[in-house]
Amino acid sequence: MVSGAMTGFRLRARLAIRGRLGAPKLGMFELGTHRVVHIPNCVVQHPLINRVAAVVRRALVDAEIAPYAETVHRGLARYLQVVVERSSETAQVVIVGNSPTVEPFTACLELIRDRLGDELHSLWFNSQCEPTNTILGREFSHWCGPPSVVERFGGAAVHYPPGAFGQNNLDVAQRIVEHVRDQVPHGARVTEFYAGVGAIGLSVLPRVSHLRMNEMSPQSLQGLALGLDALEPVEREKIEVIAGSAGEMAPAALDAEVVIADPPRKGLDRELLDHLVADPPQRFVYVSCGLESFVADTARLTASGALRLSDLRVFNLMPYTEHVETVACFERA
Repeated sequence: MVSGAMTGFRLRARLAIRGRLGAPKLGMFELGTHRVVHIPNCVVQHPLINRVAAVVRRALVDAEIAPYAETVHRGLARYLQVVVERSSETAQVVIVGNSPTVEPFTACLELIRDRLGDELHSLWFNSQCEPTNTILGREFSHWCGPPSVVERFGGAAVHYPPGAFGQNNLDVAQRIVEHVRDQVPHGARVTEFYAGVGAIGLSVLPRVSHLRMNEMSPQSLQGLALGLDALEPVEREKIEVIAGSAGEMAPAALDAEVVIADPPRKGLDRELLDHLVADPPQRFVYVSCGLESFVADTARLTASGALRLSDLRVFNLMPYTEHVETVACFERA
């Protein structure tokens, strides 16, 4: 198993804001409940996340912003999202509020900006007024700073707008990307499903002759577009972006020599799985965050004998949990 640091590794956090006016709590839900455990000195988070949380807590108090309460669907401050950019050691900060507009948070946001100073990358407000467990709403209001956090994984710049998915343990995520890149022969035609903002695809780009990238999330597609805009024309011309679900876009794998997929925990879309079995590529690289779905998908991929499992690596992407990230390489038999 490939592991990394056991403290300070978490560069991305979503903290619930609960409690009462003048005494907010910022932390994680106690297992099986909506009771928030305040975590001002969490050792697995990057120290900057803890500093941001302290500044936000004080700003909520000083601006007299009431924390959210699920039972009555009242209060304004629901969640805090913080993403640390490695190169600048600054924080992208999102306040999620039970308000259709940013106006009730104006004073609070100004306090956060002034008090974080040079440690602030950018500041955002996200409106989430639905009485659900969904953390982020669809609408982001940009208060200040750059439009995205930028990371590199041994290749082109990868852009993360505040609503795009990103891993929280980037040191181990980078080792996953490097391992996937090693599975791509020079000059190969590649199709990547569930491409996100392009952390894998943009990193393997120098090795490929053509790259199709499939994604359906609008926020991830926005980040991917920012990454593509920054490429040199000769590299940009190699890439074809195919928006939509992986199942609907499964035929995009037809002429690819290497197919890469990094699906959510539920595993591969059934239509994509069926396509890979019926018309297997020379190589299929499967990055999985759900062990049960990976085992089921592997059984289906290898049942006919068209594909065989040739390599399997395990990465401890989420220390202190039962979850691991599995990277499997399948070869056409």
